[in-house]
Amino acid sequence: MAITRTLRAVAAVLAVGAAVALAGCSSSSGSSEPGKNGSLTTIKVATIGLTSDGSLLTGMAKGFFAAEGLKVETSIVANPPAGLAAAQSGQVDVAYSPSIPLLNALSQGVKMKVIGAADGYPAASVSASDPAKYDDTGLFASASSGIHSIKELAGKTIAVPARKAQLEVVISEALKKDGIDPSTGVKWVVLDFTSAVAALKSGNVDAAALVSPFTAQALAAGNPQLSAPSIGFFETGATGLWTSGDSTVQSKKDIISAFQRAIVKSNEYATAHPEEAIKAGLAYTKSTLTLDQVKVPVWPTTVAEEDLQRPDDKMVTLGFLTKPVDLTGVILSK
Repeated sequence: MAITRTLRAVAAVLAVGAAVALAGCSSSSGSSEPGKNGSLTTIKVATIGLTSDGSLLTGMAKGFFAAEGLKVETSIVANPPAGLAAAQSGQVDVAYSPSIPLLNALSQGVKMKVIGAADGYPAASVSASDPAKYDDTGLFASASSGIHSIKELAGKTIAVPARKAQLEVVISEALKKDGIDPSTGVKWVVLDFTSAVAALKSGNVDAAALVSPFTAQALAAGNPQLSAPSIGFFETGATGLWTSGDSTVQSKKDIISAFQRAIVKSNEYATAHPEEAIKAGLAYTKSTLTLDQVKVPVWPTTVAEEDLQRPDDKMVTLGFLTKPVDLTGVILSK
């Protein structure tokens, strides 16, 4: 489905230029009472195609959503801002978003609510001897650069998939901790992940920010990993979130409440049966990764205010936000 004129306007606010592809869209019943008269109410959920989607998918397969009177219709959108735009406009009922794109949207006046946790990091991740064990993102140096530490990146070129977005934010904090001004001390270039891996190999960039499975490709090519930047930035708690537009929350209160209950059951089940959930996520994303190559996601059952406040404060400190986002009422209680 091509993005509508209204959705284009919202996406422009969110700095999204690409069209949103929503597969198999159909109208939901609009009933405020899911499961009324024994029928299931359709709820449209937009994801960005992550392995951690396995919790949602396994919950669907186990009947947790049907038990709440819901039929979940999933679609994959191009990126988190596109999903947020679709949710804000009401084109979908629920959308996945990491906290940083959500905070960017909220800072620009987009009315959204956090209705549940999608993924995150355990409490032990920051103090772990190998934080990369929990982090599916990574900052890699080109094998030909001779760089083996973040401090050596001063004046060097770093590839990111988008400017002022999540990977630049988390890497900026890592740079600042090592005395490099992220706004003037490095040269940022925009490359998609496939191109970034190739640029590392050719030496056209000194370093690149990558996500799985591109992290595995970079390591296999002998590029040293300099940091697991997302762990250092987020530290712990829910980082991936299920969100809904304010108007949807108001007009479909019972439906959203039913989703909240079902996703908690799904996350509890995925945590107890991670292999089953990971397999579902791999199949959904058509990933070529094997089970042993996947870093087991963490599926929290709650979103604490500090899970948003922490990145909110850090984005202000780093200059990505001019002032803190007012988080009053953003997290919708169950």
